[in-house]
Amino acid sequence: MSEKPKVILSGFADECAIGKTAVEQLAVFAALGLEYYSIRFVDVGSGIKNVMKLSDAEINKLLDLHQRYDMKVTSIGSPIGKVKLVDEDDGSSNVYVPFDKYLAEDVQHAIDLAHKFQTKLIRGFSFYPPRGKEFEPYFQQAIDQLGAIAQKCHENGVIYGLEIEANLLGNTGGNLARLYDNVNSAAMTLIFDGGNLSSQNLPAAACYEEYLKMRHGMGWMHVKDYRIDPDLTWEGHVDEERLKNFVPADEGDSGHEMIFRDFKDHIPGLTSRLSAMGVPGVFLDLEPHLKGGGQFGGFSGPDGMGVALRALCRLLDYTGIGYELRDFGGLKRG
Repeated sequence: MSEKPKVILSGFADECAIGKTAVEQLAVFAALGLEYYSIRFVDVGSGIKNVMKLSDAEINKLLDLHQRYDMKVTSIGSPIGKVKLVDEDDGSSNVYVPFDKYLAEDVQHAIDLAHKFQTKLIRGFSFYPPRGKEFEPYFQQAIDQLGAIAQKCHENGVIYGLEIEANLLGNTGGNLARLYDNVNSAAMTLIFDGGNLSSQNLPAAACYEEYLKMRHGMGWMHVKDYRIDPDLTWEGHVDEERLKNFVPADEGDSGHEMIFRDFKDHIPGLTSRLSAMGVPGVFLDLEPHLKGGGQFGGFSGPDGMGVALRALCRLLDYTGIGYELRDFGGLKRG
């Protein structure tokens, strides 16, 4: 009997911690059996901060906690790319930063953090076009800016993961693939997130089609799901603060079973490609939002993260994808 293709389980640990404290995040994840986490918001003793705002002293304290809890960082959960493409008042709260300044300061800082936390992966986004306008006139500018980010990542030995999400230029698998294909850099990859599609009122079959469109560029996957609310309809802009129907991955409308059955056959090749780039394997990063989510994060609680992890493991077992959880004495199970 051939061995199952394996993924590495991870998650956004700030979702499990009521106070976002580093100790709570790491303790909950260790108790759940996880050895990796994506770092986004954390309180290391001086209040809750985005990872991009941590001081050197806070970073060093967090690195010490990683050793104590035997925890490693999957990705820098940065907000890179969640800014406007043009300096235009469009009624949104999104900010604009001149791109040369953004590349030299924010992008470089995310790269520096990846080195400090010993990860190759930076989570990022595809920029906001002006709200309410057609996307087409803005694709070339986004391609140029993403290409510059990918080049800087390449020069520094890290990978920029472009996440699918509503309201950004990469709001569908097709649009994300278009950006990826035009940038054409080994230092940029794509991140699938089913909940970020179904929350745009796309049913399972449509989510699967969008997954197929971007599959060739995928590097890892975020796992969240959403049950479509017939009372919420969208015409262009999606109001992320009104999304309340996030559910475990085996209960929503994203079609994870179909997606995992197909993805299983691509895991070995993707693992080899990532390993050649210094990434330990194919990550499935839980970001369940079970108790609420919005534009820049979400919350599931320690109990919700446990529910989300068990749902994911059931799906992986059912679809024949392997994984490991930590056990006592350094043993692995799964």
